[in-house]
Amino acid sequence: MQKNKTLKGLLAVSAVAAMFSAFGVQAQTATTSTNPNQAGKVSKDGAMDNTNSTGMESRNTASGMTHGAMQSGSTAAAGQTAAGGSTAATGAKLSAADQKAVKDMAMADMAEVETGKMAVSKAQSAEVKAFGQQMIDDHGQALTKVQALAQARGVTLPTELDAKHKAMAAKLEKMSGADFDKAYMANAGVKDHKEVHAKLMSDAKKIKDADVKALADQHMPVVEQHLKAAQQMASTKSGTTSGK
Repeated sequence: MQKNKTLKGLLAVSAVAAMFSAFGVQAQTATTSTNPNQAGKVSKDGAMDNTNSTGMESRNTASGMTHGAMQSGSTAAAGQTAAGGSTAATGAKLSAADQKAVKDMAMADMAEVETGKMAVSKAQSAEVKAFGQQMIDDHGQALTKVQALAQARGVTLPTELDAKHKAMAAKLEKMSGADFDKAYMANAGVKDHKEVHAKLMSDAKKIKDADVKALADQHMPVVEQHLKAAQQMASTKSGTTSGK
């Protein structure tokens, strides 16, 4: 009886010990299993994060390349457009009619400057001398503008007077005193300015280029003023109405 009680007590103690042991193992197992799960979770999340990161980097890289390509393309296109526009502007050539108008203005200015110099040195009348100086000043400035436009637009201007103006200059060169004054005002003053005015009017109808038109518009009032002054001088001087 005593032995049975002792045996039951030992069994009870063993059962309790076994139970605590089981709980300990279970707790340790749970702890151990948690860590691998957490490690796995971290690993899994890390893999996803890496995948997402890689994907984002890929997308960003692709986006960057696309943006760069677009930007380069835009820059290239802009450069080509600018180059094309610049080439068009630089290479724009005047039509035959526009070139003729520029050359006509140049010849008129050259002739008036040349005969004006003769008037300053050979005229007897102070009034004629003054008119000759005005021709040098006004047509000299006009000729400078014509030359600048011609150089910019590739127009080759005449470097000497044409046959008609050479003949007039040669005739005036042989004259002096009052005879020179009469001939100069009749030809270089009235006749020549009438012809220049008519030529400007004719050329203006065919001019297409804005720069050439602007230059012709600047010439017109100057020529008209000179013609009017020459006609007034011619009408007050005997023998100076020739060519009026």
